[in-house]
This record gives sequence, C-alpha cells and structure tokens, in this order.
Amino acid sequence: MAVKLRLKRMGAKQKPFYRIVAADSHSPRDGRFIETIGTYNPISKDSNVTINEELALKWLNNGAIPTDTVRSILSKEGIIKKYAEAKKVGK
Repeated sequence: MAVKLRLKRMGAKQKPFYRIVAADSHSPRDGRFIETIGTYNPISKDSNVTINEELALKWLNNGAIPTDTVRSILSKEGIIKKYAEAKKVGK
C-alpha cells in the first residue's frame, strides 16, 4: 500500500478549504484517508496553514510521499528541512 500526503478538498463552491491527509494512493481525492495531519486555507489573506509536525514527520519517516502542493506547504513550514536533517543524522 503506497501512502501519499495530499490535500482533501472541503468547503463550498468557490470557497475551498483543504485538509492535509495521509491516504492510500489508490483512494479518490475526497475519499477514504488514514489520518488527518493538518489544514490549509488558501482563501484567507495569509493562507492559514496548521500542521501537526509530529504526525507529518512520522508519515514521512514511514515512507509517505507528499504531492507537489503538500511538499511546497511542508517546506514553507520547515518540516521538509527537519525531515532531511533527521535523515542525515540517522545515517
């Protein structure tokens, strides 16, 4: 089972709101997911992002592959850098 970190769309028409989730790569975009990691609101002026850092690092360490958008969000929050440093120290 390949796990991906991706966005799950919520909200109304023309007012998207996303949850960042860990999901099986074969499940549909808004379908089943394993665990919610955080949220992303692109509509607000400062693009509110809340991420549970522990869960994100746990899934990255377990081999979950983030989508391009989620990778960008995680790198802006500094989580990708922490993951890379932890991986480098572990070797």
